[in-house]
Amino acid sequence: MKKLCVAGLVLALMLSLAGCGGSGQNASEGRVGDTMETYFFDFTVNSAYICTEYEGCAPAEGNNLMVADVTVKNTGRSSIEMYDWDFQVQWGDGDEDYGYPISIDPETGEDLGTVSDEQLPGTYSLGVNEERSGLLVYEVPAGSADFSISYLELFDDGSEEGEEGDVYFVYFTAEDRT
Repeated sequence: MKKLCVAGLVLALMLSLAGCGGSGQNASEGRVGDTMETYFFDFTVNSAYICTEYEGCAPAEGNNLMVADVTVKNTGRSSIEMYDWDFQVQWGDGDEDYGYPISIDPETGEDLGTVSDEQLPGTYSLGVNEERSGLLVYEVPAGSADFSISYLELFDDGSEEGEEGDVYFVYFTAEDRT
Protein backbone atom coordinates (compact mmCIF):
# COMPACT_ATOMS: atom_id res chain seq x y z
CA MET A 1 0.00 0.00 0.00
CA LYS A 2 2.84 2.41 0.89
CA LYS A 3 4.43 1.80 -2.54
CA LEU A 4 1.14 2.74 -4.24
CA CYS A 5 0.93 5.90 -2.15
CA VAL A 6 4.56 6.76 -2.97
CA ALA A 7 3.97 6.08 -6.67
CA GLY A 8 0.87 8.28 -6.57
CA LEU A 9 2.77 11.12 -4.94
CA VAL A 10 5.63 10.78 -7.42
CA LEU A 11 3.13 10.91 -10.28
CA ALA A 12 1.44 13.96 -8.77
CA LEU A 13 4.79 15.71 -8.43
CA MET A 14 5.81 14.82 -11.99
CA LEU A 15 2.55 16.15 -13.41
CA SER A 16 2.66 19.25 -11.24
CA LEU A 17 6.24 20.28 -11.88
CA ALA A 18 6.71 19.29 -15.52
CA GLY A 19 6.21 22.04 -18.06
CA CYS A 20 4.72 25.24 -16.68
CA GLY A 21 4.98 24.43 -12.98
CA GLY A 22 1.50 23.57 -11.79
CA SER A 23 -1.95 25.01 -11.46
CA GLY A 24 -1.75 28.56 -10.24
CA GLN A 25 0.29 28.12 -7.07
CA ASN A 26 2.83 30.74 -6.11
CA ALA A 27 6.37 30.10 -7.26
CA SER A 28 9.40 31.22 -5.31
CA GLU A 29 12.89 31.07 -6.73
CA GLY A 30 16.40 31.31 -5.42
CA ARG A 31 20.00 30.52 -6.22
CA VAL A 32 22.74 28.37 -4.65
CA GLY A 33 23.14 29.40 -1.02
CA ASP A 34 19.64 30.90 -0.72
CA THR A 35 17.38 29.44 1.96
CA MET A 36 13.95 28.56 0.60
CA GLU A 37 11.29 28.80 3.33
CA THR A 38 8.47 26.34 2.66
CA TYR A 39 5.43 25.72 4.85
CA PHE A 40 7.02 22.55 6.30
CA PHE A 41 10.77 23.18 6.28
CA ASP A 42 13.61 25.34 4.99
CA PHE A 43 16.02 24.03 2.38
CA THR A 44 19.24 25.29 0.85
CA VAL A 45 21.12 24.00 -2.18
CA ASN A 46 24.70 24.57 -1.00
CA SER A 47 26.56 23.47 -4.16
CA ALA A 48 26.29 21.17 -7.17
CA TYR A 49 28.57 19.48 -9.67
CA ILE A 50 28.46 17.20 -12.71
CA CYS A 51 30.49 13.98 -12.83
CA THR A 52 30.69 10.78 -14.87
CA GLU A 53 30.78 8.48 -11.81
CA TYR A 54 29.85 8.74 -8.14
CA GLU A 55 30.95 6.12 -5.59
CA GLY A 56 31.05 3.39 -8.25
CA CYS A 57 27.69 4.37 -9.74
CA ALA A 58 27.79 5.30 -13.43
CA PRO A 59 24.93 6.76 -15.46
CA ALA A 60 23.46 5.30 -18.64
CA GLU A 61 25.21 6.14 -21.89
CA GLY A 62 24.63 9.75 -22.93
CA ASN A 63 24.09 10.87 -19.33
CA ASN A 64 26.10 12.25 -16.43
CA LEU A 65 25.43 12.43 -12.73
CA MET A 66 24.60 15.71 -11.02
CA VAL A 67 25.43 15.78 -7.31
CA ALA A 68 23.79 18.47 -5.18
CA ASP A 69 24.70 19.22 -1.56
CA VAL A 70 21.55 20.30 0.28
CA THR A 71 20.55 21.24 3.81
CA VAL A 72 17.02 20.72 5.12
CA LYS A 73 15.72 22.12 8.45
CA ASN A 74 12.37 21.33 10.05
CA THR A 75 10.76 24.66 11.00
CA GLY A 76 7.45 23.14 12.11
CA ARG A 77 5.99 22.24 15.47
CA SER A 78 6.26 18.47 15.05
CA SER A 79 8.51 15.87 13.47
CA ILE A 80 8.12 15.38 9.73
CA GLU A 81 8.90 12.51 7.40
CA MET A 82 11.07 13.54 4.47
CA TYR A 83 11.76 11.80 1.16
CA ASP A 84 14.70 12.44 -1.16
CA TRP A 85 12.23 12.45 -4.07
CA ASP A 86 10.64 15.56 -2.54
CA PHE A 87 13.30 17.33 -4.61
CA GLN A 88 13.02 17.14 -8.40
CA VAL A 89 15.72 18.32 -10.82
CA GLN A 90 14.92 20.13 -14.08
CA TRP A 91 17.32 20.87 -16.95
CA GLY A 92 15.15 22.32 -19.72
CA ASP A 93 11.72 23.49 -20.75
CA GLY A 94 10.44 20.20 -22.20
CA ASP A 95 7.85 17.99 -20.56
CA GLU A 96 10.48 15.25 -20.12
CA ASP A 97 13.32 17.49 -18.83
CA TYR A 98 13.21 16.46 -15.18
CA GLY A 99 14.28 13.65 -12.88
CA TYR A 100 14.42 12.32 -9.35
CA PRO A 101 17.33 11.13 -7.20
CA ILE A 102 18.88 7.85 -8.31
CA SER A 103 17.82 6.24 -5.03
CA ILE A 104 14.16 5.99 -6.13
CA ASP A 105 12.54 4.22 -9.05
CA PRO A 106 10.28 6.94 -10.51
CA GLU A 107 8.04 4.32 -12.15
CA THR A 108 7.25 2.35 -8.99
CA GLY A 109 8.33 4.58 -6.10
CA GLU A 110 10.55 1.73 -4.89
CA ASP A 111 13.48 2.78 -2.68
CA LEU A 112 16.66 1.65 -4.48
CA GLY A 113 18.98 2.64 -1.63
CA THR A 114 21.95 4.97 -1.60
CA VAL A 115 25.48 4.38 -2.91
CA SER A 116 27.13 6.57 -0.25
CA ASP A 117 26.69 7.48 3.40
CA GLU A 118 26.86 11.13 2.29
CA GLN A 119 23.57 10.85 0.38
CA LEU A 120 20.29 11.76 2.01
CA PRO A 121 18.39 8.52 2.59
CA GLY A 122 15.25 7.75 0.62
CA THR A 123 13.14 8.33 3.74
CA TYR A 124 14.14 10.03 6.95
CA SER A 125 12.57 11.83 9.87
CA LEU A 126 13.38 15.40 10.95
CA GLY A 127 12.59 16.38 14.53
CA VAL A 128 11.45 19.84 15.51
CA ASN A 129 14.20 22.33 14.61
CA GLU A 130 16.41 19.46 13.38
CA GLU A 131 18.70 20.15 10.42
CA ARG A 132 20.23 17.59 8.08
CA SER A 133 22.71 18.01 5.23
CA GLY A 134 23.48 15.48 2.54
CA LEU A 135 23.78 14.80 -1.14
CA LEU A 136 21.11 14.25 -3.76
CA VAL A 137 22.39 12.42 -6.85
CA TYR A 138 20.52 12.66 -10.15
CA GLU A 139 21.06 11.18 -13.61
CA VAL A 140 20.93 14.00 -16.17
CA PRO A 141 21.66 14.34 -19.91
CA ALA A 142 25.32 14.85 -20.81
CA GLY A 143 25.93 18.41 -21.93
CA SER A 144 23.45 19.89 -19.44
CA ALA A 145 24.93 22.49 -17.12
CA ASP A 146 22.01 24.68 -16.03
CA PHE A 147 19.52 23.17 -13.59
CA SER A 148 16.90 23.86 -11.00
CA ILE A 149 15.95 21.79 -8.00
CA SER A 150 12.33 22.20 -6.98
CA TYR A 151 9.97 21.32 -4.17
CA LEU A 152 6.16 21.38 -4.39
CA GLU A 153 4.13 21.69 -1.19
CA LEU A 154 1.39 19.07 -0.95
CA PHE A 155 -1.22 19.29 1.79
CA ASP A 156 -3.35 16.37 2.97
CA ASP A 157 -6.92 17.25 2.02
CA GLY A 158 -8.25 13.69 2.18
CA SER A 159 -7.76 13.07 -1.54
CA GLU A 160 -5.15 10.75 -3.03
CA GLU A 161 -3.33 13.64 -4.75
CA GLY A 162 -3.47 16.19 -1.93
CA GLU A 163 -3.87 19.92 -2.32
CA GLU A 164 -1.02 21.74 -4.04
CA GLY A 165 0.63 24.64 -2.28
CA ASP A 166 3.55 26.74 -3.42
CA VAL A 167 6.45 25.53 -5.55
CA TYR A 168 10.07 26.49 -4.86
CA PHE A 169 12.87 26.53 -7.46
CA VAL A 170 16.60 26.92 -6.90
CA TYR A 171 18.43 27.73 -10.17
CA PHE A 172 22.14 27.10 -10.71
CA THR A 173 24.92 26.12 -13.08
CA ALA A 174 26.61 22.95 -11.84
CA GLU A 175 30.40 22.82 -11.67
CA ASP A 176 31.81 20.53 -14.39
CA ARG A 177 33.96 17.74 -12.86
CA THR A 178 33.72 15.40 -15.84
